[in-house]
Amino acid sequence: MSTTPVRPTTILIQPKDAAPKAPAAPSMKVFLELAFRPLYLAGTSWALVAIALWIYTPGLLTAPLGGLAWHAHEMLWGFIATIAFAFMMTAGANWTGITPMAGKVLALACVLWVVARIGFLLPFEAAFWLAMAAELSFFLLGSGAMLRAVAVSKNSRNYAMPVFLAGLAATDALYLLTARGGDYLLLMQRFNAGLVVMALIALLIGRRVIPFFAMRAVHGLTLPTQMKTGWVQLGACTVGVVSLLAGIPMLSAAALGLAGTLALVQIISWKPLAVRGNALLWILYVGYSSIGIGLLMAALQYAGVDLPRVLPVHTIAMAGFSVMIIGMVTRTALGHTGRPLATDRTIRASYWLMLIAVALRLTAIAATPATATLLHIAAAAWIASLALYLWQFTPMLIRPRN
Repeated sequence: MSTTPVRPTTILIQPKDAAPKAPAAPSMKVFLELAFRPLYLAGTSWALVAIALWIYTPGLLTAPLGGLAWHAHEMLWGFIATIAFAFMMTAGANWTGITPMAGKVLALACVLWVVARIGFLLPFEAAFWLAMAAELSFFLLGSGAMLRAVAVSKNSRNYAMPVFLAGLAATDALYLLTARGGDYLLLMQRFNAGLVVMALIALLIGRRVIPFFAMRAVHGLTLPTQMKTGWVQLGACTVGVVSLLAGIPMLSAAALGLAGTLALVQIISWKPLAVRGNALLWILYVGYSSIGIGLLMAALQYAGVDLPRVLPVHTIAMAGFSVMIIGMVTRTALGHTGRPLATDRTIRASYWLMLIAVALRLTAIAATPATATLLHIAAAAWIASLALYLWQFTPMLIRPRN
C-alpha cells in the first residue's frame, strides 16, 4: 500500500460581483437645498413647453399677455432670467459663504414662479395681474436674499448682484405694464432694456466663471482676470439700459458697441483654441462670444444700419444666452452633484441640437418660402436638446450628491 499522503482538494470559491449600488431615493430636503436643483429643471422644462406652444399651437395663446408679447416675455424672464436667478442663488453660497436661498424660502420662490407661468397663460385679466405680482415677487425675493448674503458676509465684490436681480424685476414690470397699453414700439424698447440687463448679468458672470473653469480643466492654462475692463463693461451696459429707456439711440449704439467689443476682446484673451477639445468649455465660449456679436449688431442697428429687426435680439438671446445656458446647467449640475466634469454622448448631442436650433432660427429670419419649415425644424431641435438635458439630469437633481 502506498504511503504517499493524499493532498486535500482545494476548492476556490469565486466571489460574486458586488451588486451595483442602488441610487439614493429622491429627497425633497435635498431638492430644496440649493436653487439650481428645482429652478434648472423648472426653467429648462418651461423653455421646452413655451417654444412648443409658440411654434406649434400659437392659437392657444389667448391670454391678456398673448402672441409675440407672451413669447418674448417668457423666453427672457420666464426662461433665461430664471436660470440666471438659479445660478446666482447657487454660486452665491460659494461667493459669500452663506446660502442665499434654501428650504422654505426656495419653495416659496418656486411657487411664485409657477403661479406666474400659469397666470400668464390664463385668459383672464385678474390672472394677468396675479401672475405679474407673483413674478415680480419672485425676482425681488431673490434680490433680498442675495442682499442679505452679501451684507452679512460683508462681501463687497458681490454687492452688484442684488441690484441686477432688482433690475430684472424693474424692466419686467415696465414691460408688462406696457404690454397692457398696446404701444408696440414702447414695448420693444422696454424689452430691449431687459435684454441688456440680462446681457450685463451674463457677461459679468461669464467673465468670472469661464476663465476659472478653463484654468481648472486645461493643465498649465493661465488666463487674465481683466477686472478693469469688467468695470468698463458694467458701466457701458448700465448706460445702454438708461439710454434705451430714455430713447437716445446714438448713445445706446456707443454703449452697446463698447460692451460687445469688450466681450470679444475677452474671448480672444481666454485662448479659445486651448479649450477646443473640451465641450463643457467651448460651448460657454460660443455663447459668450455670441452675446458680444449680438451687442455689436444692436449697436449698428441703433446707429442707423439697416439690419433685420430681430437679428440682434435672437443673436443675443438664442445664440448667446441659450447656448451659454445649456453649457452652464450641465457643467454646474455635474459639479454640484459630485459627478465627473466630462461630457458623454447625450450631453454633446444636446449641445449640437441647441446649435442646430440656433443656426436654423437665424437662417429663418430671412423671409423665404422655407421660413416656416426652418422654424418648425429649429423648434424640434430646441425641444430635443432640452429634453435630453431633462432626461439625463432630472434623476441627478432630485437625489443627494453622488
